[in-house]
Amino acid sequence: MPSFSVITRNRDFRRLLGAELVVFGADWFVMVPLLVLLPKLTGSGVWGGLVLAADTGINALLLPFTGTIADRFDRRRILVIANVCAFLAALLLFAVRSAATAPLALVAIGAMSVAKAFYTPAASAALPNVVDADDLPAANAISGSAWGTMTIVGASLGGVVGAVAGAYWSFAVTAALLLVAAVLNFSVRRPLQAARADGESPPTWHALVEALRYIGARPRIRALVTVKSAAGLGNGVLIVFPLIATLHGVGTLGAGLLFAVRGFGALVGPFALSPVLHRRGWLLPCLALSMALYGAGYLAVSVTPWFPLVLVFVFVAHFAGGANWTLSNYALQGEVPDQLRGRVFATDLMLATLAITVSQLIATSVVDRVDERWILAGCGALTLTYAIGWRIATRKLTLTEEPSTLGRRE
Repeated sequence: MPSFSVITRNRDFRRLLGAELVVFGADWFVMVPLLVLLPKLTGSGVWGGLVLAADTGINALLLPFTGTIADRFDRRRILVIANVCAFLAALLLFAVRSAATAPLALVAIGAMSVAKAFYTPAASAALPNVVDADDLPAANAISGSAWGTMTIVGASLGGVVGAVAGAYWSFAVTAALLLVAAVLNFSVRRPLQAARADGESPPTWHALVEALRYIGARPRIRALVTVKSAAGLGNGVLIVFPLIATLHGVGTLGAGLLFAVRGFGALVGPFALSPVLHRRGWLLPCLALSMALYGAGYLAVSVTPWFPLVLVFVFVAHFAGGANWTLSNYALQGEVPDQLRGRVFATDLMLATLAITVSQLIATSVVDRVDERWILAGCGALTLTYAIGWRIATRKLTLTEEPSTLGRRE
């Protein structure tokens, strides 16, 4: 198990983690009520799918650029500005009151996605700079659980607040949380990146080409930046979460519970598999196993008629997904030098979010015509097939060597 003492010993890690918890919590606190509100206003499940696709698709398109920004400019400033911009975008959700104003939800979520595209690679690249090398495995396990922790809190509380007080109270809480995140990030004092050896950063286009050449020349990096795409290709299941809840007669609270159990799995996964972080030779096989388990979990959900058992299989799938995310992040942080880390993480996230967007758009295009169980089965089968193909392609690779660096250039 990871050492939680890194939280109490390291003020800057504590604040960076706190901001990350707030950002993830705000993300789902607003999303669950919105996904329930839009079908009520429009009479269609398509708008919910479009919102999810906008959230991931815009993010994916921007990540190649925002990754270079994370390597060229002050990461602390990037984090704070991203939080403030997301706060302003959240305020627009108060104007979503009818079918005619439903497109404003796309604008608001799209703007929040732009902010997240700047925030995520900067935060991921900054983590190794705020902890000592010996604390990095523990910090990764703890940070990797942040998404799951706040999906539980954000999704469950968002569902409760949305059901009891209405979606607009959820939007208000989201806006307030984003301001809290900005304050926490501003208060981090350690430098969030190492200085380049030449004292300057390359132009954006040159920086992007440099990162792509670095990835292309290293099979291990290529393998690691394609890991998260497996769960991404299965992410179309989120489109039918509200429909699954309705099918089982559990409504808004049930939809929130599905998202919360998803988060609980993502919370437990990084901790349960944290011993793997100390055994680099296990990383690639465990990554393949986690991808396969995610797909198998949703295949099981598609044929399960009992809602409590649905929750169990959703937990299993995202237990695997959370472990997958943490293991791949840790492996990349150990392999990639600081000067390239923001761009490599941006590429990693871009591929994952493109996979998510494709999956969600396909699910959205058929959600009003195809039984939701077939969508679940298709997403699960696609992820399982990808996992098998990825393991075959990477079977000769190993990560048994010591990490190349946490701040040194290869």
